[in-house]
Amino acid sequence: MKYCSTCGHPVEQRIPEGDNRHRYVCVSCETIHYQNPKIVAGTVPVWEGRILLCRRAIEPRYGYWTLPAGFMENAETTVEAAARETREEALAEVNIDGLYSIIDVPHINQVHMFYRASLIDGQFGAGEESLESRLFAPQEIPWDEISFPTVRKTLELFLADLESTQFGVHVSDIRHALGKPTRQ
Repeated sequence: MKYCSTCGHPVEQRIPEGDNRHRYVCVSCETIHYQNPKIVAGTVPVWEGRILLCRRAIEPRYGYWTLPAGFMENAETTVEAAARETREEALAEVNIDGLYSIIDVPHINQVHMFYRASLIDGQFGAGEESLESRLFAPQEIPWDEISFPTVRKTLELFLADLESTQFGVHVSDIRHALGKPTRQ
């Protein structure tokens, strides 16, 4: 950030009085510009025991498989964001069955949230950000072509829970994603 969105003057990084972190502060009007993590919301969409994945048509990780997910927009809930991203990327309508995983990604200032979901009518396709979408049986998941560590971890947890038939909410951070996440 170089300029204040309130008055247009330059900003500088400093710790404002009463704070404990560097923030962008306007040198003229003293507006403090807070920057907070972005939320990525998505689904683990299932139809007849198979999981819907999308092959990415955008960078990063062009051509890799992912769960339908993306950045939450203002004025929507995380559930609405997850359903919208599934509609946009996989052309699929879903019923949200519950929160499934929350994975903190602090090195890029993001939080990834995935919901368990059921395809409403089994229909899906490829949205603008997808090359294709496809239903995968658990043993068919293309593990070597999964796009992001948070997607891989969510899929691993989902398959383990699918076997035990008990679905909880998994909370972890990407730095510890290879270890056992906290389960609530």
